[in-house]
Amino acid sequence: MSGNEQKYICEAFETNWIAPLGPNVDEFEKEFATYVGTEGAASLSSGTAAIHLALELIGIGRGDIVFCSTLTFVASANPILYLGAEPIFIDSEEETWNMSPIALTRALEEAQANGKLPKAVIVVNLYGQSAKFDELLEICNEFGVPIVEDAAESLGSLYKGKQSGTLGHFGIYSFNGNKIITTSGGGMLVSNDLNALDRSRFLSAQARDLASHYQHSTIGYNYRMSNILAGVGRAQLQVLNERVKARRQVFDRYAEALGSITGVHFMPELQGTFSNRWLTALTLDPKVIQITPFDLIKKLELENIEARPVWKPLHLQPLFEACKFYPHEERVIVSEKLFAEGLCLPSGSNLTIQQQDRIIIIIKRLLMTQLLQVEIG
Repeated sequence: MSGNEQKYICEAFETNWIAPLGPNVDEFEKEFATYVGTEGAASLSSGTAAIHLALELIGIGRGDIVFCSTLTFVASANPILYLGAEPIFIDSEEETWNMSPIALTRALEEAQANGKLPKAVIVVNLYGQSAKFDELLEICNEFGVPIVEDAAESLGSLYKGKQSGTLGHFGIYSFNGNKIITTSGGGMLVSNDLNALDRSRFLSAQARDLASHYQHSTIGYNYRMSNILAGVGRAQLQVLNERVKARRQVFDRYAEALGSITGVHFMPELQGTFSNRWLTALTLDPKVIQITPFDLIKKLELENIEARPVWKPLHLQPLFEACKFYPHEERVIVSEKLFAEGLCLPSGSNLTIQQQDRIIIIIKRLLMTQLLQVEIG
């Protein structure tokens, strides 16, 4: 917490605005839209809810197709299933670890040839790094397919001077407890389409018709953010730039200390972009380093250090085993390679230098020991 949250929480209690509406909700939406540079924003209960509403606002329903990045958390694709649509997964490329323009082009061309284009493309900005939006937007515009930008992990990142989450028709953010700012649970939907955002507020409040009694003509959802949590969000937004700076410093210290080890490669930052470095992610080249990321994670756990694998691609998940997938190139599946070789290190904004130094020393010891064993062997 930033230390200023209690001010807005107390205001909510003192004015008795506890429900999912109130001054904090209104101000959080205005302040957030101002920060990212969109016409408007709608605060919601989660980033998943924001994706769900974005897809519904586009008009996606049963039998439709939606393309989605495969290297992401399952929440990026679950809303496709909520609406009865069919997800098709698109591979990553190595410069950003995000959606491959090559794979997307091939998938759209095939969809057009089959007479059924997707209704939307969900592009994820993985671990804070923006995807190649110049290329992706050009491709999607050519086929007339809107982009939903999943910026759940990339609030505060920039793509060629524009805030992450503002490049698609809709942008979504998450304020889950592990994100760069948090409301404990929450999300935001942004767009320059104010009518669509008004519609999202209607749908997120159980779609109650304008009537003196409770009347409902369409399916609605309980997706609004409470006035208390919006107050937490207002205080968190005030320190977002400090959080981004802290995460980038964490990344830089790791890269400086470990980047010179043969076979260690850190997640790249595409030229012209600025990543919030939400998580410090790296890969271990199996041709050089014999210890796998999963073994290293277990060894770190014995030292009471929590590291995580890179997201398991969605096309490999049992839930989506019947779904179609387009690799980056015919025999090159980048997302699977990243999953097999990648891991994420402790990256919290409040990680102390002493804590990070300890992590670095232990990782160096583990990696250098196995490198020495390989040389002796």
